[in-house]
Amino acid sequence: MDLSVVYMVFGILLASYAVIGNDSVQTLGTFIASNRSPWYYQWIWASSIFILAVGYGLYAYDWDMSHGRLDHIPAVQIQWYHLLGPLALVILTRFGFPVSTTFMVLSVFAVGFALEKMLVKSIMGYAVAAGAAYVMWWGLSKVLDEHDAVPAWQKPYWRAGQWCTTGFLYFMWLSHDMANFVIFAPRGKELTYPWILFICTTAIMLMGYMFWDKGGKIQEIVLEKSNTRYVRSATIIDMLYAFVLYFFKELNNIPMSTTWVFVGLLAGRELAIRHQHLPQHFHTVFPLIAKDFAKIMFGLAVSLGVVLGVHYFIIDK
Repeated sequence: MDLSVVYMVFGILLASYAVIGNDSVQTLGTFIASNRSPWYYQWIWASSIFILAVGYGLYAYDWDMSHGRLDHIPAVQIQWYHLLGPLALVILTRFGFPVSTTFMVLSVFAVGFALEKMLVKSIMGYAVAAGAAYVMWWGLSKVLDEHDAVPAWQKPYWRAGQWCTTGFLYFMWLSHDMANFVIFAPRGKELTYPWILFICTTAIMLMGYMFWDKGGKIQEIVLEKSNTRYVRSATIIDMLYAFVLYFFKELNNIPMSTTWVFVGLLAGRELAIRHQHLPQHFHTVFPLIAKDFAKIMFGLAVSLGVVLGVHYFIIDK
């Protein structure tokens, strides 16, 4: 067997594990924290969204599962050093770092113009999400106290809204981040049905483990924020996050870090809640935000270290 095929298989396995394990907190973290249905119901539901996203990509983007996110990154023959990014991501995931899978995985493939555009778009995503979340929760606090119990007659509607909103969010997230593991697969008409089946089976099995494990180590970044265990708060968070991702998806097809968007959204929301309801303890929010921001900066530094090491010591040697 050609070694490049072996590297492709291991790349898909490593990247799928890292992307789903690390990014589950973004799209499904608040859902897992607040939903009381059995984990296998959640797994079946998320798997159906995944299959829908795969099918839509193949149909609407000329047999492209990445939804056009790899248009600016040329196809290359996969080598062993392309596995360093997802391998580092797997290690960081086990320690609970909410690092950017986009930078960790795609940086080795995207250099120069594409890498610069990815970074700029991700910074924009953090700022837009933080600003939108601050404004939205500042306004909500005028009419809604998230500490108040949801009236009994409203609960079925919020539950239904949570399933629908998180489903839309998960589809939007997949349209961005599926590129992070299908980059190891063949492209265009070379993407055969066995490859598609392998990618889907791998991702669905890993999602099952993630739901069974209730989000894993990364889930802590959601649980330490205010009210994220409540269905109403979780639904509103997911709705805003989905629309921010939709905005950047329609803006252009440059890949971006959805992790940065999610961390920015939580930061803006936490600032608004503390400022409005706990002004005397407002200063306590900054260490929490700084800790999350430091983690994504650390992930960016590691990813840039990997890409520079690969290019200076391996490719250009």
